[in-house]
Amino acid sequence: MKDPAHSRSLVLLVVAALCWSLGGLLIKRVGAFWPGLAVAGGRGAIAAVFLVATNRGLRFHFSRDQILGAIGYAACTITFCWATTLTTAANAILLQYTAPIWIALAGAWLLGERATRADWITIAIVLGGMALFFADSLEFGHVMGDVLAVISGVCFAGMTLALRKQKDTSASESIIIGNALACLVGLPWIVRAPALDSGAWLSLALLGVVQLGISYWLYARAIKHVTALEAVLIPVIEPILNPVWVLIAFGEKPSRLALVGGVIVLGAVTWRATHSVRVRRLGTGAIPS
Repeated sequence: MKDPAHSRSLVLLVVAALCWSLGGLLIKRVGAFWPGLAVAGGRGAIAAVFLVATNRGLRFHFSRDQILGAIGYAACTITFCWATTLTTAANAILLQYTAPIWIALAGAWLLGERATRADWITIAIVLGGMALFFADSLEFGHVMGDVLAVISGVCFAGMTLALRKQKDTSASESIIIGNALACLVGLPWIVRAPALDSGAWLSLALLGVVQLGISYWLYARAIKHVTALEAVLIPVIEPILNPVWVLIAFGEKPSRLALVGGVIVLGAVTWRATHSVRVRRLGTGAIPS
C-alpha cells in the first residue's frame, strides 16, 4: 500500500534542503562583517525564537535523546562554520556530507534500521558525484579545517540518529536547545563583532528564519516517517543547489565538471527516493520500530 506520510516527508526533506542551500549566499553576506562563530550564534538565536513561536505543545524534558540531539545539532553547525574559516567551502561541504556513511554504519545498531544495498550504492554514487562537483575547488593542506569538517559530518549523523529516536514524541525541542547552545557559544564573538548594515541584518534574519528555522521545522516533521539514512541522503542535494543561488546573484557559472557531478548527485538522490517509495508500495520497506 502507498504510504502518504512517507512520500510527503520526502518532499519536506527536499524543501528543507532548498532552505539550507541559501546558507552559502547569506553567510557570505554576513561574513563580510562577522566571523564564522558569530554568524553561527546569531542565526542560532533567531532560529530558536522562530521555532519556539511556531511549535505548539513543546516539552523540554531533557531526556538523553533530547540532549544528545541538541548537542549534535549545535556541534554540527558550529564545527561547520569553524571549518569553513580554516579550509575551502568545497572541502567543508564534501567532508560534512560523509554523514550518510556514519549513519549507515550505526543505524542498524542504534535504531534497527539496516542499510540496504540500494543505500550503499546511493552513498557511493553521491560521494563520487560530489567529488566531481567540487573537484575544481578542493584543496589539500588544510588539515585542521578538514578534520573539523569530518567532525561536523559525524555530528550531523549523531544529531539525525538522536532525532530519529524521538520519532514518537517531538524532535523540535532538541533543535531549539541546539540553536540556543550555538548562540551561547557564538555570543563572545557576537559581542566583539562590528555592527551590521541593513543588508547584512536582513541576511542574518533570513539565515535564522528560513535557512535554519523553516528548514528544521520541516525536518523535525519529516524524520518521523523516514529512516535516518533517508533523512541525510535526500537533503544531499543542498550543496548542489548552493551554486544556483550564487549564479543568480553574482553570475558565477559552475564548470562543466561541476555540472556533470551535480547531475550524478541529483540523479542518485532521485533514484533513491523513487526506489524507497516503490518499495513501500510493495509492502517490503516499512521502517522498523
